[in-house]
Amino acid sequence: MGGELEDAVMGLMKRLDERAGLMGRMMRTVGASDAMPMDFTLETTMRAAIHRCMGCDRPQDCAGWLDAHEDGARQTPDYCRNGELFARWTGRD
Repeated sequence: MGGELEDAVMGLMKRLDERAGLMGRMMRTVGASDAMPMDFTLETTMRAAIHRCMGCDRPQDCAGWLDAHEDGARQTPDYCRNGELFARWTGRD
């Protein structure tokens, strides 16, 4: 791979890794990781959730919120694009 293309791919991979970490932490923080339905829709639902997280323009706010809620929280911050999904999974919708 050439320089610019390789840089673009590596930048995307870094962003994917960052967002996967944030989303996983958010799911654990609000209890969604223990409540997600293990059915045939999970893969499609998770792909959509990942897509929403990747499109978020507030990853720094998310990381700060997660740091401030290490002991858990009942719900995501208002700006979380997956808040409704996680609330539905945990029965807090």
